[in-house]
Amino acid sequence: MNRSQIDPHAIVHPDARIGPGTRVWQFAIVLAGARIGADCNLNAHTLVEGGAIIGDRVTLKCGVYIWNGIVLEDDVFCGPNATFTNDRHPRSRQTPPTWANTVVEQGASIGAGAILLPGIRIGRGAMIGAGAVVTRDVPAGETWVGNPARHLEIQQASR
Repeated sequence: MNRSQIDPHAIVHPDARIGPGTRVWQFAIVLAGARIGADCNLNAHTLVEGGAIIGDRVTLKCGVYIWNGIVLEDDVFCGPNATFTNDRHPRSRQTPPTWANTVVEQGASIGAGAILLPGIRIGRGAMIGAGAVVTRDVPAGETWVGNPARHLEIQQASR
């Protein structure tokens, strides 16, 4: 049986579901109700809220917080300090009636320091460049960069 590995300095609520082979490193926090799949890697200083869903083989590098309403499908990579948001109109001490749902589809990668606004979908296998600010849905397989993020046309070299 391939059990999960939880660093003694991590805080994992007993009502969180963590799949086999998942590693949770020091100073990570996983709240009650969080669902994390198998063979994931949650680096130091990460947080997963109770309404978040993380698939199998997902990597969260340091400084990534996954809030309520965010779904990361299988094989997603989130670079250091990638930032997710879940409230379209945030106000102090005012919780929205529902959280905006953000979905990152299978195999997509989010670059270091990228920011994803709430309620968007990142398509299967898409790549979000470091520091990009994503304000709308990204189609499958595309690479988006910049602020606001836009599709990066990649020129094929002729042979």
